[in-house]
Amino acid sequence: MTSNQLLLEGVELMFFGLGFVFLFLIMLVGAIRVMSRLIELFAPHTPVPAAAQSFTKSAIQQPDADVLAAIQSAINQHRARRG
Repeated sequence: MTSNQLLLEGVELMFFGLGFVFLFLIMLVGAIRVMSRLIELFAPHTPVPAAAQSFTKSAIQQPDADVLAAIQSAINQHRARRG
């Protein structure tokens, strides 16, 4: 075989592979859409519950002084190691 024939066979094989992958992906998207529609048809519709609580600033607890001191100490040690 000449190099031109080998090159043409390589290009042909490449297009065959790309076409196969493209066809597979199209079939996969179609299957996912069909499954989604089947789920919408047969699955019972459950309402989405509202948020259990709304978080406000008053609901957020402030850490103790000891915890704040430990955090500050850890930050200082980290910065001292980094230089």
